Amino acid sequence: MAKEHNRVELDPPSSTQPKNELAAPPEQAQVRRADDGEVQDRICELLDMVAGTSESYDAKLIGELITAGLKLIPDGRDTGELKLMTAAMKELRYAYRVFGEYPNVHKVTIFGSARTPEDHPDYLSAVEFSKLMAEAGWMSITGAGNGIMKAGHEGPGREASFGVAIHLPFETSANEYIVGDEKLINFRYFFTRKLMFLSQAEAVVCYPGGFGTLDETFETLTLIQTGKASMVPIVFIDGDREGQNGSYWEGWDRYVRQQLAGRGWISEEDFHLYYIAKDPQDAADHVINFYKNYHSSRYVRDDLIIRINKKLREEDIAILNDEFSVLVKTGKIVQCEAYPQERDHLDLPRIVFTHTRYKFGLVRAFIDRINSFDAPDA
Repeated sequence: MAKEHNRVELDPPSSTQPKNELAAPPEQAQVRRADDGEVQDRICELLDMVAGTSESYDAKLIGELITAGLKLIPDGRDTGELKLMTAAMKELRYAYRVFGEYPNVHKVTIFGSARTPEDHPDYLSAVEFSKLMAEAGWMSITGAGNGIMKAGHEGPGREASFGVAIHLPFETSANEYIVGDEKLINFRYFFTRKLMFLSQAEAVVCYPGGFGTLDETFETLTLIQTGKASMVPIVFIDGDREGQNGSYWEGWDRYVRQQLAGRGWISEEDFHLYYIAKDPQDAADHVINFYKNYHSSRYVRDDLIIRINKKLREEDIAILNDEFSVLVKTGKIVQCEAYPQERDHLDLPRIVFTHTRYKFGLVRAFIDRINSFDAPDA
């Protein structure tokens, strides 16, 4: 039986083929086109040889991957471009293999500065937070370096830690808590590393940091705000709330409200996307409460399917329809069983509606409202 992952893709594509390739220049002459019938037959033979079948959906996806690779030859890609694509695919394949050994364990990604001293309040806070999450059964993912990354491994210890490291000329090797561990993954590219940070996490917690931390923070917010990533709790926390300049994240929040929301660059509902925690316990409670009843979500066409652990009362569904009708494109919010197109967590009840595909900050508030209801059998 296939392993069921807690973290699932929000909007899986029905096809991996591009809608059109009109913007691309004509292919150069070659011995045989990659989508030629005989070439495709050979690919099917390879799939039958390696996977035992070429007819399953997963096998067809691998066939499309092989075809795309072969098309790079008539495309005339240079060696540098081919190296980048090949290395990126190898990095992703290996990283997914490592994380795939722990599909059912909740994971939290922790961002923060590599320069934070070990006696700094932020470092001590990160140790305490990651320890609390480990005690709740979660594993921590950090960039494997020093500072907050090291603190995020010190709290849970090696057994409950993943290291997602990047090759940089000015940084040392992995910290002492993760070095040599099979769960330490080294990346050449930031974009593949970022993908694993977010695609494998069911929560993201950010401590103060520099350009890299803010880059990771804003990218996480952007992906969730635009519906390109599944909804997860995003928590900001710092240990030095009474420092020289006050709380790092409260200052960041003032900037966002004044310079972004104040100019109309973001919407009021976007403030639902993140939470500024008072202390490590508050941060841990916020993350864990997000999954009080909410489990995961995905789209089937424009229908947003929200899987929950316990069914709601009909009166609770009526409240959701009353408070969140702006999210519904057509019809109403209903409670139902799994859609035929779904392949995982089929035993869980669902809350479903045809989504407008915007106002994802309100979708976050919608999940909070689901979690606020007591289960019928409580």
